[in-house]
Amino acid sequence: MTEAMIRKKAGMASVKDMPLLQDGPPPGGFAPVRFARRIPSKGPSAMATFGVFSWGMYQVGKGNKIRRELKEEKYAARRAILPILQAEEDERFVNEWKKYLEEEARIMKDVPGWKVGESVYNSGKWMPPATGELRPDIW
Repeated sequence: MTEAMIRKKAGMASVKDMPLLQDGPPPGGFAPVRFARRIPSKGPSAMATFGVFSWGMYQVGKGNKIRRELKEEKYAARRAILPILQAEEDERFVNEWKKYLEEEARIMKDVPGWKVGESVYNSGKWMPPATGELRPDIW
């Protein structure tokens, strides 16, 4: 399209002949630009936050006290039942030890000078076996 068709004017000899169209501010001017730091005052106050924190720590303290009492009760029950459990384990150990000595006597009956139940380590200390069974490979 030609200039004459766009502007509905006769042709111009120079660009300088064109009328000026310049943008300007809206009537009344532009709105002011916000550049200051503005922190909204939303949320709970410092006193409310401190109050909630204090209440929560009080609840934690109550829970710790209850948990400590339950743990002490559990330990007291274990201490009360320990002699019974130890007696049962001692009885089981004596029965296993008798079986072990009988099996040792049966196996080593042809070895001269073998003493049944005597330690081969000669340390002078008696130590119970670390496992639940004395000789798991025999039975």
